[in-house]
Amino acid sequence: MTQATADAIRSVVEEVLAQLGNGPVAAPSAHGAAAGNWGVFRTVDEAVVAATAAFEQLQEATMETRNKAINIVKHICDSQAEELGRLEFEETKIGKLEHKIAKLQIIKDVPGTEFLRTDAVTGDHGLTITEYAGFGVIGAITPVTHSLPTLAGNFVSMVSAGNTIVCNPHPSGAKIACEGVRRFNKAIYEATGLNNLVTIIGEPTLETAEQVFSHRGIKLLCVTGGPGVARAALASKKRAIVAGPGNPPVVVDETADIENAARSIVTGAAFDNNLLCIGEKEVFAVESIFDDLMQAVGRNGGYRLNADQVAQLTKLAFSPPKEAGGHWGLNRDFIGRDASWLAAQIGLNIPADTQIIYGETDTNNPFVPEEQMMPFIPFVRARNADHAIDLAVEFEHGFGHTAIIHSRNVRNMSKMGRRANSTLFVKNGPCSAGLGLGGEGYLSFSIATPTGEGVTNPLTFTRQRRCVMVDDLRII
Repeated sequence: MTQATADAIRSVVEEVLAQLGNGPVAAPSAHGAAAGNWGVFRTVDEAVVAATAAFEQLQEATMETRNKAINIVKHICDSQAEELGRLEFEETKIGKLEHKIAKLQIIKDVPGTEFLRTDAVTGDHGLTITEYAGFGVIGAITPVTHSLPTLAGNFVSMVSAGNTIVCNPHPSGAKIACEGVRRFNKAIYEATGLNNLVTIIGEPTLETAEQVFSHRGIKLLCVTGGPGVARAALASKKRAIVAGPGNPPVVVDETADIENAARSIVTGAAFDNNLLCIGEKEVFAVESIFDDLMQAVGRNGGYRLNADQVAQLTKLAFSPPKEAGGHWGLNRDFIGRDASWLAAQIGLNIPADTQIIYGETDTNNPFVPEEQMMPFIPFVRARNADHAIDLAVEFEHGFGHTAIIHSRNVRNMSKMGRRANSTLFVKNGPCSAGLGLGGEGYLSFSIATPTGEGVTNPLTFTRQRRCVMVDDLRII
């Protein structure tokens, strides 16, 4: 890696850490920080050496053994979800406890080796098979929003594909990520003899992140995070699978089932207090049904703010851009907090079980363009469906991540699907339906939008190997 590239990565990672407001990272427990303690290492070099040795073991292991390792991780996430979810919630202090638990319980739905396949072609000149094999050691960067679920989901996909992992977790979610790695590796070793299928940096820093990006022993990067992390990964010379930012818009047209639209918006936006990158972040509803929709949201778990209350919340949640055309500054203390907590900051005492707060805004309100990750949802009036789609495309920012529409008009659904060109396009359901949770399909915690792989699965983390037998094998 050139010095210019290294400097670019360093500056971007510094920017990300500064935006996240990280202070000094508390060290894990003494035995957890010990080098090589069930996959927890002090240095990237140590972690890579261990993961490389594990990859060599994994290559020699049977598919039955690989499946056993994957099922152990799924079982731990499911059976220990309450304990591990609570540990993550206590460490990160964002989101909802019950949803931290739920995100671990659904790891069992992440597809494994059943996604792998072998392609075969026969002809006059023999037989050619194409296999999908692992890359080797994958360097993974995981977010604070879903620290252990992302790591566990990636484990299922990556190890199914025949890879091992070096993880550099977000510093604010490092303790729970390390605890998960220790439990996974210990149980897998006791059952299979395989050790260090996933390794992790016990005390992640700016320097360890840079080392993961540049280490010669790491063959592939998988990065999940915001714009800065995505830029850093794309600046590396390694192949990178990048799960970047989103700002998912929702369009509600005049033909929509209003009650279903309201219920779906609340369900999606409220999950883990809107930390999901796929979560409904802003709604563009046509004028003719706007007021009906606002009332329906209130019937389905939302608490509506008036214009003055929206202005008060906005002033607390954001600071103005430092330069013309820049991003609004986000108050990190507000990220992932309960709707009732947000309301209390502006003097409102609302029921603790309120799912979201919401209100009418225009497009100048920073809640519309910024991926705010909190359960306040701005609703914007649109003249008609075409206008709503125009606004949705504008404020999705071309991320190509997720877009949602509620409509019975096939033309409107088709138009928005083409215009948004997003990896996930959900019609008449909550955002979670796009990941097989209430809709068809499969689950993944890494949705690669900037690099185009889409909803990742085991095949995402493979390379093609062609094996050719010339002439004599054909029998038909």
